[in-house]
Amino acid sequence: MRLDVVTIFPEYLEPLGVSLVGKARAAGLLDVRVHDLRGWTRDRHHTVDDTPYGGGPGMVMKPEPWGEALDSVLGSGPSGAQEPPVLVVPTPSGRAFTQEVAHELAAKPWLIFTPARYEGIDRRVVDDYGERFDVRELSIGDYVLAGGEAPVLVMVEAIARLLPGVLGNAESHRDDSFAPGPMAGLLEGPVYTKPPEWRGRSVPEVLVSGHHGRIARWRRDEALRRTSGTRPDLIEGGDPAAFDKHDRATLAELGWRPGADGRFGRASADVEQ
Repeated sequence: MRLDVVTIFPEYLEPLGVSLVGKARAAGLLDVRVHDLRGWTRDRHHTVDDTPYGGGPGMVMKPEPWGEALDSVLGSGPSGAQEPPVLVVPTPSGRAFTQEVAHELAAKPWLIFTPARYEGIDRRVVDDYGERFDVRELSIGDYVLAGGEAPVLVMVEAIARLLPGVLGNAESHRDDSFAPGPMAGLLEGPVYTKPPEWRGRSVPEVLVSGHHGRIARWRRDEALRRTSGTRPDLIEGGDPAAFDKHDRATLAELGWRPGADGRFGRASADVEQ
């Protein structure tokens, strides 16, 4: 996979050279290229922003350097590529970046990230490239940061760890929170390692029993409990068909009841967890 990032702060992206992403780059699994947007400015001050039309606070990133930068990056791709790159625009007003989206993007051969600063990029840039490319405006949460570089780091790590060969154990992300598979729609439960006792606290007996069926059931129940307490919206919006009879018994203990449409809701607002 190839990743390009256009930014006015290339140094912000230095963490892409460490940890899993750095290892993937060293192994040739990930081709990361960081570009300084100011290299496509035409004035001696390397200006990338200007005042917004219509007034208001803040500055807006100019379309000219962005257009030239993106054209240059796009022109550096292999000729005759079967699949064009996906342009990823980090913005708090975008669609939520989820594990599902991470899986979608991990299947693409080339991603171009456009982290903005100030009040964002002139809208004409997004509209122009959106007519020719798959442009994804994505948000990592309901909050506002000083710029889009931190979201790029978050998204790249989430995407890169899904690439074949990046994780030492290919099954490591199977039971991740939000991952498709047996735990889809649930948060991951608690995990333990050696020693078996620490500060008077023991590892749950079932985990050292060697009984794989009981262990799987315990993990599923703990995932249901954690999701119920932390993200009840995931259970409320979950597909009723995804819950077997054991799940339903655990949910009942936690105060959940199926409604007329089959979806689960709280039996009482004040049910204790």
